[in-house]
This record gives sequence, structure tokens and C-alpha cells, in this order.
Amino acid sequence: MPPSIVLGVGLIALTGAVVVLALAFADARDGAGVARLLDTLPRPAAASFVAPRDRPFAERLGAPLARRLGRLGTVLTPTGAIARLQRHLDYAGNPPSMSLARLVPLKGVTLAVGALVGAGFGGLLGAGGGALLGGALGAAGGFFGPDLLVYNMALKRQKELLLSMPDVLDTLVISVEAGLAFDAAMAQVAQHVRTPLARELLRVLQEMQLGVSRAAALRALAERTTVPELRTFVTAVVQAGELGIPIAGVLREHAREMRVKRRQRAEELAQKVPIKILFPVLFCLFPALFVVILGPGVLQIIHAFAR
Repeated sequence: MPPSIVLGVGLIALTGAVVVLALAFADARDGAGVARLLDTLPRPAAASFVAPRDRPFAERLGAPLARRLGRLGTVLTPTGAIARLQRHLDYAGNPPSMSLARLVPLKGVTLAVGALVGAGFGGLLGAGGGALLGGALGAAGGFFGPDLLVYNMALKRQKELLLSMPDVLDTLVISVEAGLAFDAAMAQVAQHVRTPLARELLRVLQEMQLGVSRAAALRALAERTTVPELRTFVTAVVQAGELGIPIAGVLREHAREMRVKRRQRAEELAQKVPIKILFPVLFCLFPALFVVILGPGVLQIIHAFAR
């Protein structure tokens, strides 16, 4: 073999050996650095670690089962239902304890619990297919239970938004007429008024602090509500800002309109009271009244004919 080839192969081998040694040294140095960093971290106490076998049996069995049922709920919930559930959560004010990531897996857990409870009651009350029918009904009720709960919460909160509008608008009118800007007036409402609408205005202010325009933040508020009066108010405020109309007049007009609507709503509820108490009076009060009034007379008639 020519000497030049031998020399070239030797140089290549030497270069490869140097590269391998350098990489090994770098890995060792990085490993030592990582070890030093790990040594600086606080170590948990030995008593805080619990081996899996030392945990309670219910926890060892329940946690994996809950995860599997949660995946079942995620699989069984279509995309449209998830979007509708998120919209209802927005209407309900997005409670911290009821996020979408919790509710969708929860549907699988409630499905299983409802099926077991329904099958138990069905087996006790009916023979044959009673357990099967009860399990099916219980599973359906458990699966749609979280949706109904969020829907009812959304309805309640939207009603609270409507009822709190007159007071909030009056506070805005007073603040603006006192010389405050509209943003400062919303800050006053968010600070001093404890209503769902005040919390929504606080969210609008927080979005504006993050760089969102006032019009976009108010339109987002309108998307989070189903109250027509609130949507109309948001549209009027946005148009007043875009057209340069004085905001005080717009607020004053809407506050007056909301006071009138609140009085009309109270009168409407008062007119419904006689109809609502009709059936309780017929089925609860009148039978007892008839027994008290006619009971002695009926007894006397029975004794008279018995003689």
C-alpha cells in the first residue's frame, strides 16, 4: 500500500478519535453540570413519597377508572356539542370550577354512575327488562346532566345580567355626567358595584389593557350574552364612539328605557300572581276548607240516618 494512503487513513482515524473524545468529554461535562443543577434543587422529604402499593385501594382503582371514563366522555361528545357547551359556559360566566376540560371528561363519569344507579332502581322496581331500561335512562340522564347544569347556570346568569342593567346604567350616567370618561366610568362600576354586569365590564377593561380596542371588547361582551337589551346597549355605545356622538346622551336614554322596562316587568309579574296561585288554592286550600266546613255537617247527617 502506498505510504500516502496509509498516512491519509491514519489522519482520518486520528481525527475521528479526537472528535469522539471531545464529544465524550462534552457529554460528561454536561452531565456533571446537570448533576450540579439537580443537587441545587430542593429534595422532597422521604415521607412525602408514597409508593403506589401503599396508596388506598379506592385511589388506586378509582383514578385509572376515572381517566378511562373521562376518555369515554371525550369520545362520545361530538365537536358541535363541545362548541355548544363552551358557548353556554361563556353565558354562565366561565366559572373557575367548571372548565370545558373538566366537564367533557365528567360526562363519561356521570354516564357510568347514572347507568349503575338507573339499573339498580330499574331492577328493584321492575322485572325482566327493568334493569336494562333503567340503566339506559340513567346513562342518558348522566351523560346529558352536565349540559343541563351548565344551561341552567347560563339562564340564571343572563337573568341576573338583565336585572342588574338599570342600576349599572344609572351609575354610568352619574359618573359620565360628573366629568369622567366612559372608560373611567366603567372602572367605577367595576369597583363599586357587585353584579354580574359589573364583572363583565371589568373583563372589558382588562381586555382593553391587553391591547384590544374598546369597540372589540364591547362586541365580545355582546357575544357572551343572550340579553337583547344588553346587546342593544353595546351596539349603541360602539356606534356613538365611531360617529362621535356624546356618550352621556346615549347612556341617559338607555338608563331611562331600562327603568321603564323594569317597571313593566314588575307589573307583568304582578299580573301573573293570581294565575300562579290558582292551582295551589284549588288543590291544597279548598279541600282542607271543605273538610273543616262540611265535615261536621256530614257527620251529623250520617248519625241522623243511622238512627
